[in-house]
Amino acid sequence: MCSPHHTIHNFARGQNSRLRFEAHPGPSQKGAHIGGEASSSSINSSASIIPNHLRSFEKRMNLRRLSSRMAEEISRSAAAAELRPSASTATATKSKSRWPSLLRWIPTSTDDIIAAEKRLLSLVATPYVQERVNIGSGPPGSKVRWFRSASNEERFINTVTFDSKEDSPTLVMVHGYGASQGFFFRNFDALASRFRVIAIDQLGWGGSSRPDFTCKSTEETEAWFIDSLEEWRKAKNLSNFILLGHSFGGYVAAKYALKHPEHIKHLVLVGSAGFSSAEDARNEWIMQFKTTWKGAIINHLWESNFTPQKLIRGLGPWGPKIVRGYTNTRFGARAAGTTLNEHESRLLTDYVYHTLAAKASGELCLKYIFSFGAFARKPLLQSASEWKVPTTFIYGYQDWMNYQGAQEARKDMKVPCEIIRVPEAGHFVFIDNPEGFHSAVLYACRRFLSPNPDNESLPESLTAA
Repeated sequence: MCSPHHTIHNFARGQNSRLRFEAHPGPSQKGAHIGGEASSSSINSSASIIPNHLRSFEKRMNLRRLSSRMAEEISRSAAAAELRPSASTATATKSKSRWPSLLRWIPTSTDDIIAAEKRLLSLVATPYVQERVNIGSGPPGSKVRWFRSASNEERFINTVTFDSKEDSPTLVMVHGYGASQGFFFRNFDALASRFRVIAIDQLGWGGSSRPDFTCKSTEETEAWFIDSLEEWRKAKNLSNFILLGHSFGGYVAAKYALKHPEHIKHLVLVGSAGFSSAEDARNEWIMQFKTTWKGAIINHLWESNFTPQKLIRGLGPWGPKIVRGYTNTRFGARAAGTTLNEHESRLLTDYVYHTLAAKASGELCLKYIFSFGAFARKPLLQSASEWKVPTTFIYGYQDWMNYQGAQEARKDMKVPCEIIRVPEAGHFVFIDNPEGFHSAVLYACRRFLSPNPDNESLPESLTAA
């Protein structure tokens, strides 16, 4: 069976591609592939004048034509029509032939990711531009390359930019581990009314390029994400922007701000990972659990870089059912705040599956950045005294990430720092309680939005830690 893994290069080579979406009446439908069948002349000879051996030959030829047509049908992409918004784009984005999803063990591809993203973002009313930003083949002068060293292939960061009012401050949003920019679908409209919102898929995630992950240390792994983000910033010609990161994306955003503080005017860390370590006394239970047989097995899997995504791929066509169970439970039956409606849940499930089941790349950072229990190998707490960018932490009340780590870091910071807690929300605070999350972000960025920021008070629904 042919591999479902195709890089973003199938869409456009060498240049950024941009698609503008003006209206979103509903989710895009999965259309059939647009493509011609091989034409052949019909055999019109009358049976009455054809000898028996020629009739036999005719039958064999007809069977061959039928087999050829069936093979062509199998090789077509079910998502290609949806991914071709215009005739001119169709020529530039023609996909390579591959087995349709029903006949693939892992029914996904890069095309499927982008199509699922488009369907999910049909829930967003604000017009946006989707583009693949070329970040080149490697950061200039860097000894760490984010792809196999023998390759000079250019890489791309999947980016969506929403329409905004002129002179609105720029807000760059970075997703967490196992997620992609589409997870912010409930927030784009509200935030785009006050900011120029730009959301990205980190390198190796979502619809961005997925190079082979060759990092062998924490330093190399951090450089993979920090350097690729910096090359993206250069390509977009951005500076003086607000950087928001969620969970692992918060860790990356914080590390980026430590290395390139001159470009960031405010840092917003949402349920950020990386502010505690296994040695912390509050996390003693993890060390005790690791001494049990169950803990030893899980720790071994962790150190072997066994990721949740590998399980989804291993289940093949049963993977979507597992993802559906997760999204229905996490954002439905056990939601910390507002639940997703059926339509939202279906679109998010589809999107999550395709982003998780695609080629392993950025996900393999896990064991190099965190030890078992999601404790940072290089905790941000150790760098708190070096902080140069004003920072706001946002945590849901039921967030499993420990906000006390941020409190400890604040003691050593020499820049303004505040910690805001949002009720009725867990780790995905922006999905669980969108309104509370929006209020927290607007308050965090009041210096750039209000003529009298010092007179702004924390919204009553929120709590300062």
